[in-house]
Amino acid sequence: MFAPVPLLCVMVRLQKFLAEAGVASRRSGEQLMRDGRVAVNGRVIRELGTKVDPARDVVMVNGQVVRGLARQYVALHKPAGCVCSRQDERGRPTIYELLPPEWTNVQSVGRLDYDTEGLLLLTNDGELALRLTHPRYGAAKLYEVTVGGRVTPDQLGPFTRGIVHEGEQLRARRARLLSATKSRSIIELELTEGKNREIRRMCAALGLTVERLLRTQVAGIKLGGLRAGRWRKLTDTEIKSLLSKP
Repeated sequence: MFAPVPLLCVMVRLQKFLAEAGVASRRSGEQLMRDGRVAVNGRVIRELGTKVDPARDVVMVNGQVVRGLARQYVALHKPAGCVCSRQDERGRPTIYELLPPEWTNVQSVGRLDYDTEGLLLLTNDGELALRLTHPRYGAAKLYEVTVGGRVTPDQLGPFTRGIVHEGEQLRARRARLLSATKSRSIIELELTEGKNREIRRMCAALGLTVERLLRTQVAGIKLGGLRAGRWRKLTDTEIKSLLSKP
């Protein structure tokens, strides 16, 4: 059976731990603490600011041990031709068909379009998922965009200067040309926001036809040689890197 990745030295507020473990809401958990019904490593805790390490500390409520939710961190090479939802009303394949059945509680960190492939992170760590998807945190994502025809470096300017499409400002943080032939070119784009079909819309506005869109990196985690449709657990180093980001 697949063993979930344990939480790595991440301190969380005790009431948050109780809520995630399904013992009580955060507010109810705070009341349990005030009432002296919560103990950590044998010591009754009433201080609401107390933090615990779910991987190491023993938390008890009313004398019963509370089993925390083990964190799972996964990298998947999403192939083209599947969706990121658990079910699809049109009957299309989903990414969850590629994952072990034990992973019932992981969610994709953001989404990739049906025709887009590449690195997709999945986790049951809600706070991390928020940091990686909310624009204010600016988590960088790298894409390789294969377009038809020859593109010159001079044509890349609009990507970083910004393009208005259907009244919305679209912009890449960085753009560079990886290769160019008469028939096709590959452009690398770095984005920090997850606007709907942003790259395809920018390319369309510039008259470029996207032949392939591949995400190669998310917040420093690389796709590497992971084959389409395959997954792997993140390494301890990768997990610590993600959790240490502000």
